[in-house]
Amino acid sequence: MITFELTEEQQLISDMLTSFARDEMAPKARDIDEASEIPQDILTAGWDLGLVSATIPEALGGSGGERSPITSAIILEKLGYGCASIATSIMAPSLFVQPIVDFGTDDQQSEYLSLFTGDYHAASMALQEPHFTFDVVDMKTTAEKNGDSWVINGVKRLVPLGTTASHFLVIARTGKDKGLANIDAFIVPRDAKGLTIENESGTQGLKPVATSSLTFDSVEVPAKDRLGGDAGIDGRRLINTVRLGGAALALGVARAATDFAIPYARDRVAFGEPIGKKQSIAFMLSDMHSDCEAMRWMLWKAASQLENGDDATKATTLAKDCINRLALRVADNALQVFGGHGYIRELPLEMWLRNARTLTLLEGPVAV
Repeated sequence: MITFELTEEQQLISDMLTSFARDEMAPKARDIDEASEIPQDILTAGWDLGLVSATIPEALGGSGGERSPITSAIILEKLGYGCASIATSIMAPSLFVQPIVDFGTDDQQSEYLSLFTGDYHAASMALQEPHFTFDVVDMKTTAEKNGDSWVINGVKRLVPLGTTASHFLVIARTGKDKGLANIDAFIVPRDAKGLTIENESGTQGLKPVATSSLTFDSVEVPAKDRLGGDAGIDGRRLINTVRLGGAALALGVARAATDFAIPYARDRVAFGEPIGKKQSIAFMLSDMHSDCEAMRWMLWKAASQLENGDDATKATTLAKDCINRLALRVADNALQVFGGHGYIRELPLEMWLRNARTLTLLEGPVAV
């Protein structure tokens, strides 16, 4: 059931991250984007909030918190509001951690989750592939059973934290037919034989996030490192969770751009009155604000279905598509409110536009 009230714990998390985004992330976002590098102190500060380790069982050193897609959506929207690049770098290890929490065997949880209960530790998921027609239901990266191991072949791209990650959760097709029922996830260390990691540079958005391409040339993975063991994973739920996270980050970017544009429109005087009183600007800002509110309910509906164990494929796909389009449109409109001044790099507007575009591509083209 969807409620319009946050729980006490969710409200505390929301308030904490609102302050962190406003005081620690947003003031540094512009300089970090220019430098294309995230200082370790901001990563440490974000990591110390305990967001990644929150759902790791207490017996393994985590907080043992309840796994809640709604809470995850709240967290990622708040962090995306502060800075999508910092948010991605802080939370990318959860792309490795949370599937192990959700689907991992006892041995897999014991072996890997404890890595993330101390200081900042980089790991990531390898999902995206270098094809314009990339579709998660038709993976080109394959894993074939060979005795007591699986052999992975294929190429992944735009893998966050690829330069520093100790392990990757590689999503590959294990069946001959298309479909999320025929994908699996494999835990692969960065020093695996046959794995080549190449750093990617010059990306349009999320510039400080160190992304890499991964080439798998007959990489052997022990059967014990197939996520979920013999049972495998629920591929549909895994992909839906990834979609939900990306949509939440994009919504945070859209909200930041909206909140930045509205005060400017009130204060900027042209032709004798604030530009916010011009109908074209006023209606644009009104649509930006109302669309952000509407998209949050779409996001929370999808998260609620995931939380209740329902098939959230339609809801998460719609949320991903609509929110990605919204983020692009809102960031562009916010830039237009500022006119030519919005295009210069001392303001965050062009950065938000670039980041919004990049977020639409991390799980495949926005139209897929």
